[in-house]
Amino acid sequence: MAKIYKRYDRIFKERAVGLIDEKNTLQAAADELGIRSSMLCRWRKEYQKFGQGSFPGIGYDRYHPDDHKVFNLKKKLNEAALRYEILKKASPYLYQGNLMIYEFIRENERSYSILKMCSILEVGYGRYHRWKKNGISLKQQQTALFKEDLKSIFFYFKKHYGRNKITKELHKLGYVICQERVSFYMRELGLRRIKKRKFKPTTASKHTYYTAPNILDRNFQVHSHSQVWASDITYLQTTKGFLYLTIIIDLYDRKIIGWNLGSSLAGKNTTLPALKMAAANRTAAEGLIFHSDRGVQYANRAFSKELSSYKFIKSMSRKGCSCDNAVSESFFSSLKRELIDPRNSLFTRRKMRQEIYEFIENWYNTKRIHTSLNNKTIEQFNNDYYLETGIRI
Repeated sequence: MAKIYKRYDRIFKERAVGLIDEKNTLQAAADELGIRSSMLCRWRKEYQKFGQGSFPGIGYDRYHPDDHKVFNLKKKLNEAALRYEILKKASPYLYQGNLMIYEFIRENERSYSILKMCSILEVGYGRYHRWKKNGISLKQQQTALFKEDLKSIFFYFKKHYGRNKITKELHKLGYVICQERVSFYMRELGLRRIKKRKFKPTTASKHTYYTAPNILDRNFQVHSHSQVWASDITYLQTTKGFLYLTIIIDLYDRKIIGWNLGSSLAGKNTTLPALKMAAANRTAAEGLIFHSDRGVQYANRAFSKELSSYKFIKSMSRKGCSCDNAVSESFFSSLKRELIDPRNSLFTRRKMRQEIYEFIENWYNTKRIHTSLNNKTIEQFNNDYYLETGIRI
Protein backbone atom coordinates (compact mmCIF):
# COMPACT_ATOMS: atom_id res chain seq x y z
CA MET A 1 0.00 0.00 0.00
CA ALA A 2 1.38 3.40 -1.01
CA LYS A 3 2.38 5.67 1.83
CA ILE A 4 0.14 8.74 2.26
CA TYR A 5 1.97 12.02 2.79
CA LYS A 6 0.23 14.84 4.64
CA ARG A 7 0.25 18.25 2.92
CA TYR A 8 0.44 21.58 4.77
CA ASP A 9 -0.79 24.88 3.40
CA ARG A 10 1.10 28.19 3.31
CA ILE A 11 -0.58 29.64 6.42
CA PHE A 12 0.32 26.59 8.56
CA LYS A 13 3.97 26.73 7.46
CA GLU A 14 4.30 30.45 8.21
CA ARG A 15 2.80 29.96 11.71
CA ALA A 16 5.10 26.98 12.30
CA VAL A 17 8.18 29.11 11.49
CA GLY A 18 6.91 31.82 13.87
CA LEU A 19 6.43 29.27 16.64
CA ILE A 20 10.17 28.56 16.67
CA ASP A 21 10.87 32.01 18.11
CA GLU A 22 8.15 31.57 20.71
CA LYS A 23 9.47 28.20 21.90
CA ASN A 24 13.12 29.27 21.63
CA THR A 25 14.11 25.91 20.18
CA LEU A 26 13.27 24.27 16.90
CA GLN A 27 12.72 20.84 18.46
CA ALA A 28 10.19 22.21 20.97
CA ALA A 29 8.19 23.83 18.19
CA ALA A 30 8.31 20.62 16.12
CA ASP A 31 7.12 18.51 19.09
CA GLU A 32 4.18 20.84 19.70
CA LEU A 33 3.14 20.75 16.05
CA GLY A 34 3.69 17.01 15.72
CA ILE A 35 6.03 17.27 12.74
CA ARG A 36 9.66 16.31 12.10
CA SER A 37 12.27 18.87 13.11
CA SER A 38 14.06 18.43 9.75
CA MET A 39 10.92 19.52 7.94
CA LEU A 40 10.49 22.56 10.18
CA CYS A 41 14.16 23.42 9.66
CA ARG A 42 13.69 23.34 5.88
CA TRP A 43 10.65 25.61 6.14
CA ARG A 44 12.62 28.12 8.26
CA LYS A 45 15.49 28.27 5.74
CA GLU A 46 13.02 28.82 2.92
CA TYR A 47 11.24 31.58 4.82
CA GLN A 48 14.51 33.28 5.66
CA LYS A 49 15.40 33.33 1.96
CA PHE A 50 12.08 34.18 0.33
CA GLY A 51 10.03 35.79 3.12
CA GLN A 52 6.37 36.14 2.19
CA GLY A 53 7.16 34.68 -1.23
CA SER A 54 7.74 31.30 0.39
CA PHE A 55 5.38 28.32 0.19
CA PRO A 56 3.56 29.29 -3.09
CA GLY A 57 2.34 25.76 -3.63
CA ILE A 58 3.12 22.97 -6.09
CA GLY A 59 3.86 24.21 -9.60
CA TYR A 60 4.65 27.82 -8.56
CA ASP A 61 8.09 29.42 -8.35
CA ARG A 62 9.40 30.96 -5.13
CA TYR A 63 10.54 34.56 -5.17
CA HIS A 64 11.38 37.29 -2.67
CA PRO A 65 8.75 40.09 -2.43
CA ASP A 66 11.41 42.64 -3.40
CA ASP A 67 11.87 40.77 -6.69
CA HIS A 68 8.14 40.73 -7.48
CA LYS A 69 8.38 42.97 -10.57
CA VAL A 70 11.37 41.10 -11.95
CA PHE A 71 9.62 37.80 -11.34
CA ASN A 72 6.49 38.96 -13.19
CA LEU A 73 8.54 40.21 -16.14
CA LYS A 74 10.38 36.90 -16.37
CA LYS A 75 7.08 35.08 -16.14
CA LYS A 76 5.59 37.12 -18.99
CA LEU A 77 8.74 36.61 -21.04
CA ASN A 78 8.56 32.84 -20.55
CA GLU A 79 4.87 32.82 -21.46
CA ALA A 80 5.55 34.85 -24.62
CA ALA A 81 8.38 32.49 -25.60
CA LEU A 82 6.13 29.48 -25.05
CA ARG A 83 3.33 31.10 -27.08
CA TYR A 84 5.72 31.84 -29.94
CA GLU A 85 7.09 28.30 -29.84
CA ILE A 86 3.61 26.74 -30.01
CA LEU A 87 2.40 29.09 -32.76
CA LYS A 88 5.52 28.52 -34.84
CA LYS A 89 5.17 24.77 -34.55
CA ALA A 90 1.41 24.88 -35.25
CA SER A 91 1.58 27.39 -38.15
CA PRO A 92 1.11 24.72 -40.90
CA TYR A 93 -2.17 23.69 -39.23
CA LEU A 94 -3.69 27.09 -38.41
CA TYR A 95 -5.62 27.61 -41.66
CA GLN A 96 -6.67 23.99 -42.14
CA GLY A 97 -9.60 23.99 -39.74
CA ASN A 98 -10.10 22.81 -36.15
CA LEU A 99 -9.66 19.14 -37.00
CA MET A 100 -6.06 19.66 -38.02
CA ILE A 101 -5.46 21.82 -34.95
CA TYR A 102 -6.88 19.04 -32.78
CA GLU A 103 -4.45 16.62 -34.42
CA PHE A 104 -1.57 18.98 -33.61
CA ILE A 105 -2.64 19.22 -29.96
CA ARG A 106 -2.88 15.46 -29.65
CA GLU A 107 0.57 15.00 -31.17
CA ASN A 108 2.09 17.50 -28.70
CA GLU A 109 0.28 16.61 -25.48
CA ARG A 110 3.54 15.40 -23.90
CA SER A 111 5.41 18.58 -24.84
CA TYR A 112 2.93 21.27 -23.79
CA SER A 113 -0.08 21.74 -21.55
CA ILE A 114 -3.32 20.87 -23.36
CA LEU A 115 -5.08 23.82 -21.74
CA LYS A 116 -2.28 26.16 -22.82
CA MET A 117 -2.35 24.92 -26.42
CA CYS A 118 -6.14 25.24 -26.60
CA SER A 119 -5.93 28.78 -25.28
CA ILE A 120 -3.15 29.89 -27.65
CA LEU A 121 -4.66 28.19 -30.72
CA GLU A 122 -8.15 29.46 -29.81
CA VAL A 123 -10.00 26.15 -29.74
CA GLY A 124 -12.34 24.94 -27.02
CA TYR A 125 -10.77 22.77 -24.33
CA GLY A 126 -14.00 20.78 -23.91
CA ARG A 127 -14.51 20.43 -27.66
CA TYR A 128 -10.99 19.03 -28.04
CA HIS A 129 -11.62 16.36 -25.42
CA ARG A 130 -14.99 15.47 -26.97
CA TRP A 131 -13.27 15.13 -30.34
CA LYS A 132 -10.53 13.01 -28.79
CA LYS A 133 -13.10 10.74 -27.14
CA ASN A 134 -15.75 10.44 -29.86
CA GLY A 135 -13.73 10.99 -33.06
CA ILE A 136 -14.88 12.92 -36.15
CA SER A 137 -18.55 13.17 -37.01
CA LEU A 138 -19.81 12.55 -40.57
CA LYS A 139 -20.53 16.25 -41.01
CA GLN A 140 -17.01 17.16 -39.93
CA GLN A 141 -15.57 14.61 -42.36
CA GLN A 142 -17.63 16.09 -45.21
CA THR A 143 -16.55 19.61 -44.29
CA ALA A 144 -12.90 18.56 -44.18
CA LEU A 145 -13.16 16.97 -47.65
CA PHE A 146 -14.90 20.07 -48.99
CA LYS A 147 -12.14 22.33 -47.66
CA GLU A 148 -9.50 20.16 -49.30
CA ASP A 149 -11.28 20.42 -52.67
CA LEU A 150 -11.68 24.18 -52.23
CA LYS A 151 -7.97 24.61 -51.50
CA SER A 152 -7.03 22.38 -54.45
CA ILE A 153 -9.09 24.54 -56.83
CA PHE A 154 -7.70 27.77 -55.37
CA PHE A 155 -4.07 26.74 -55.79
CA TYR A 156 -4.64 24.95 -59.12
CA PHE A 157 -5.77 28.27 -60.56
CA LYS A 158 -2.74 29.99 -58.99
CA LYS A 159 -4.68 32.06 -56.41
CA HIS A 160 -6.43 34.05 -59.16
CA TYR A 161 -9.98 32.70 -58.79
CA GLY A 162 -12.33 34.47 -56.42
CA ARG A 163 -15.41 33.03 -54.75
CA ASN A 164 -17.62 33.22 -57.87
CA LYS A 165 -15.41 31.13 -60.13
CA ILE A 166 -14.43 28.75 -57.33
CA THR A 167 -18.15 28.21 -56.63
CA LYS A 168 -18.68 27.27 -60.29
CA GLU A 169 -15.80 24.79 -60.13
CA LEU A 170 -17.21 23.26 -56.93
CA HIS A 171 -20.59 22.88 -58.63
CA LYS A 172 -18.85 20.87 -61.36
CA LEU A 173 -17.56 18.53 -58.63
CA GLY A 174 -21.13 18.00 -57.41
CA TYR A 175 -21.19 20.34 -54.40
CA VAL A 176 -24.40 22.25 -53.73
CA ILE A 177 -23.15 25.45 -52.12
CA CYS A 178 -23.70 29.18 -52.45
CA GLN A 179 -21.08 31.87 -53.06
CA GLU A 180 -21.47 33.32 -49.56
CA ARG A 181 -20.59 29.96 -47.99
CA VAL A 182 -17.56 29.58 -50.23
CA SER A 183 -16.46 33.07 -49.23
CA PHE A 184 -16.85 32.12 -45.54
CA TYR A 185 -14.66 29.03 -45.92
CA MET A 186 -12.06 30.97 -47.92
CA ARG A 187 -11.77 33.48 -45.09
CA GLU A 188 -11.56 30.65 -42.57
CA LEU A 189 -8.76 29.01 -44.55
CA GLY A 190 -6.96 32.30 -45.16
CA LEU A 191 -7.29 32.06 -48.97
CA ARG A 192 -7.10 35.50 -50.60
CA ARG A 193 -7.29 36.15 -54.30
CA ILE A 194 -4.44 38.14 -55.81
CA LYS A 195 -5.63 41.71 -56.28
CA LYS A 196 -5.59 43.77 -59.44
CA ARG A 197 -2.81 46.25 -60.08
CA LYS A 198 -2.91 49.58 -61.86
CA PHE A 199 -0.90 50.12 -65.03
CA LYS A 200 -0.28 53.13 -67.26
CA PRO A 201 -1.95 53.43 -70.69
CA THR A 202 0.21 52.97 -73.81
CA THR A 203 -2.04 54.45 -76.50
CA ALA A 204 -0.32 57.12 -78.59
CA SER A 205 -3.31 58.82 -80.22
CA LYS A 206 -1.64 62.14 -81.08
CA HIS A 207 -0.93 61.63 -84.79
CA THR A 208 -2.16 62.81 -88.18
CA TYR A 209 -3.24 59.43 -89.56
CA TYR A 210 -6.87 58.63 -90.40
CA THR A 211 -8.98 57.30 -87.51
CA ALA A 212 -12.05 55.20 -88.21
CA PRO A 213 -15.44 55.68 -86.54
CA ASN A 214 -16.57 53.43 -83.69
CA ILE A 215 -18.56 50.93 -85.75
CA LEU A 216 -18.56 48.30 -82.99
CA ASP A 217 -20.15 50.76 -80.52
CA ARG A 218 -19.60 48.42 -77.54
CA ASN A 219 -21.64 45.62 -79.10
CA PHE A 220 -19.43 42.87 -77.72
CA GLN A 221 -21.95 40.03 -78.11
CA VAL A 222 -21.57 38.47 -81.57
CA HIS A 223 -23.22 35.38 -83.07
CA SER A 224 -20.39 33.48 -84.75
CA HIS A 225 -16.64 33.25 -85.06
CA SER A 226 -14.64 35.84 -87.02
CA GLN A 227 -17.36 38.48 -87.09
CA VAL A 228 -15.44 40.88 -84.85
CA TRP A 229 -11.81 40.88 -83.80
CA ALA A 230 -10.58 43.28 -81.13
CA SER A 231 -6.98 44.28 -80.52
CA ASP A 232 -4.92 46.26 -78.03
CA ILE A 233 -1.34 46.78 -76.81
CA THR A 234 0.07 46.87 -73.30
CA TYR A 235 3.53 47.14 -71.81
CA LEU A 236 5.25 44.63 -69.51
CA GLN A 237 8.23 45.66 -67.41
CA THR A 238 11.25 43.35 -67.26
CA THR A 239 14.69 43.51 -65.71
CA LYS A 240 15.94 45.17 -68.91
CA GLY A 241 13.27 47.66 -69.91
CA PHE A 242 9.82 47.08 -71.38
CA LEU A 243 8.30 44.52 -73.71
CA TYR A 244 5.09 45.35 -75.57
CA LEU A 245 2.37 42.76 -75.92
CA THR A 246 -0.12 43.03 -78.80
CA ILE A 247 -3.15 40.74 -78.81
CA ILE A 248 -6.02 40.06 -81.20
CA ILE A 249 -9.09 38.43 -79.68
CA ASP A 250 -12.17 36.94 -81.37
CA LEU A 251 -15.17 38.36 -79.55
CA TYR A 252 -17.29 35.26 -80.13
CA ASP A 253 -15.23 32.72 -78.16
CA ARG A 254 -12.82 35.22 -76.55
CA LYS A 255 -9.79 33.31 -77.82
CA ILE A 256 -6.47 35.07 -78.39
CA ILE A 257 -5.97 34.17 -82.04
CA GLY A 258 -2.98 36.44 -82.67
CA TRP A 259 -0.35 37.99 -80.45
CA ASN A 260 3.18 39.31 -80.49
CA LEU A 261 5.66 40.37 -77.84
CA GLY A 262 8.07 43.00 -79.14
CA SER A 263 10.78 45.22 -77.72
CA SER A 264 9.45 48.42 -79.32
CA LEU A 265 6.13 50.04 -80.17
CA ALA A 266 6.80 50.13 -83.91
CA GLY A 267 4.09 48.54 -86.02
CA LYS A 268 6.46 45.87 -87.35
CA ASN A 269 6.99 44.69 -83.75
CA THR A 270 3.37 44.96 -82.57
CA THR A 271 0.25 45.03 -84.74
CA LEU A 272 1.54 43.65 -88.07
CA PRO A 273 2.92 40.30 -86.80
CA ALA A 274 -0.09 39.86 -84.52
CA LEU A 275 -2.50 40.38 -87.46
CA LYS A 276 -0.61 37.92 -89.67
CA MET A 277 -0.73 35.33 -86.89
CA ALA A 278 -4.48 35.83 -86.40
CA ALA A 279 -5.17 35.50 -90.12
CA ALA A 280 -3.13 32.29 -90.23
CA ASN A 281 -4.85 30.80 -87.19
CA ARG A 282 -8.45 31.59 -88.07
CA THR A 283 -10.24 31.97 -91.41
CA ALA A 284 -11.95 35.33 -91.77
CA ALA A 285 -14.34 36.44 -94.51
CA GLU A 286 -14.60 39.87 -96.04
CA GLY A 287 -16.38 42.44 -93.93
CA LEU A 288 -14.93 41.32 -90.59
CA ILE A 289 -14.90 44.24 -88.13
CA PHE A 290 -11.44 44.87 -86.71
CA HIS A 291 -11.74 47.03 -83.60
CA SER A 292 -8.90 48.80 -81.79
CA ASP A 293 -8.03 52.07 -80.09
CA ARG A 294 -6.75 55.14 -81.96
CA GLY A 295 -3.07 54.37 -81.42
CA VAL A 296 -0.60 55.10 -84.19
CA GLN A 297 0.17 51.37 -84.47
CA TYR A 298 -3.39 50.83 -85.79
CA ALA A 299 -3.80 54.08 -87.73
CA ASN A 300 -0.54 54.07 -89.70
CA ARG A 301 -0.51 53.37 -93.45
CA ALA A 302 1.28 50.01 -93.30
CA PHE A 303 -1.27 48.48 -90.94
CA SER A 304 -4.24 50.07 -92.73
CA LYS A 305 -2.94 48.61 -95.99
CA GLU A 306 -2.64 45.16 -94.40
CA LEU A 307 -6.23 45.34 -93.13
CA SER A 308 -7.41 46.39 -96.59
CA SER A 309 -5.68 43.39 -98.15
CA TYR A 310 -7.94 41.14 -96.05
CA LYS A 311 -10.92 43.42 -96.81
CA PHE A 312 -11.60 43.96 -93.11
CA ILE A 313 -13.61 46.92 -91.83
CA LYS A 314 -11.72 49.16 -89.42
CA SER A 315 -13.42 50.31 -86.20
CA MET A 316 -11.80 52.47 -83.51
CA SER A 317 -12.68 53.47 -79.96
CA ARG A 318 -13.57 57.05 -79.22
CA LYS A 319 -10.79 59.19 -77.82
CA GLY A 320 -10.19 58.54 -74.14
CA CYS A 321 -12.88 55.82 -73.93
CA SER A 322 -11.14 52.61 -72.87
CA CYS A 323 -14.55 51.00 -72.29
CA ASP A 324 -15.07 50.97 -76.06
CA ASN A 325 -12.45 48.22 -76.15
CA ALA A 326 -13.47 46.60 -72.86
CA VAL A 327 -12.84 42.98 -73.89
CA SER A 328 -9.18 43.62 -74.68
CA GLU A 329 -8.77 45.71 -71.54
CA SER A 330 -10.32 42.89 -69.52
CA PHE A 331 -7.80 40.43 -70.92
CA PHE A 332 -4.88 42.64 -69.95
CA SER A 333 -6.35 43.10 -66.49
CA SER A 334 -6.50 39.31 -66.07
CA LEU A 335 -3.00 38.89 -67.47
CA LYS A 336 -1.42 41.39 -65.11
CA ARG A 337 -3.33 40.12 -62.10
CA GLU A 338 -2.72 36.43 -62.76
CA LEU A 339 0.76 36.48 -64.25
CA ILE A 340 2.79 39.40 -62.94
CA ASP A 341 4.49 38.69 -59.61
CA PRO A 342 2.62 40.62 -56.85
CA ARG A 343 5.88 41.01 -54.92
CA ASN A 344 7.13 43.30 -57.73
CA SER A 345 10.06 41.05 -58.63
CA LEU A 346 10.70 41.44 -62.36
CA PHE A 347 11.13 38.73 -64.99
CA THR A 348 14.02 38.71 -67.43
CA ARG A 349 13.02 39.20 -71.06
CA ARG A 350 13.48 35.51 -71.82
CA LYS A 351 11.44 34.52 -68.77
CA MET A 352 8.71 37.01 -69.70
CA ARG A 353 8.41 35.52 -73.20
CA GLN A 354 8.11 32.05 -71.71
CA GLU A 355 5.49 33.17 -69.20
CA ILE A 356 3.41 35.00 -71.83
CA TYR A 357 3.41 31.93 -74.08
CA GLU A 358 2.38 29.69 -71.20
CA PHE A 359 -0.33 32.09 -70.09
CA ILE A 360 -1.94 32.59 -73.50
CA GLU A 361 -1.52 29.20 -75.18
CA ASN A 362 -1.58 26.79 -72.25
CA TRP A 363 -3.83 28.64 -69.82
CA TYR A 364 -6.08 31.40 -71.15
CA ASN A 365 -6.96 29.71 -74.45
CA THR A 366 -7.35 26.22 -72.99
CA LYS A 367 -7.95 25.83 -69.23
CA ARG A 368 -9.23 29.13 -67.87
CA ILE A 369 -13.03 29.41 -67.51
CA HIS A 370 -14.73 32.56 -68.81
CA THR A 371 -17.89 34.07 -67.38
CA SER A 372 -18.79 35.40 -70.84
CA LEU A 373 -18.83 31.78 -72.11
CA ASN A 374 -21.21 30.62 -69.38
CA ASN A 375 -18.29 29.57 -67.18
CA LYS A 376 -16.76 27.27 -69.79
CA THR A 377 -13.24 27.12 -71.12
CA ILE A 378 -12.70 28.23 -74.72
CA GLU A 379 -12.04 24.61 -75.70
CA GLN A 380 -15.31 23.45 -74.08
CA PHE A 381 -17.21 26.30 -75.74
CA ASN A 382 -15.84 25.48 -79.19
CA ASN A 383 -16.47 21.75 -78.72
CA ASP A 384 -20.12 22.53 -77.93
CA TYR A 385 -20.21 24.76 -81.03
CA TYR A 386 -18.89 21.86 -83.13
CA LEU A 387 -21.54 19.47 -81.78
CA GLU A 388 -24.29 21.97 -82.62
CA THR A 389 -23.10 23.08 -86.07
CA GLY A 390 -20.66 20.45 -87.25
CA ILE A 391 -18.12 23.23 -87.89
CA ARG A 392 -14.77 22.75 -86.23
CA ILE A 393 -12.82 25.88 -85.33
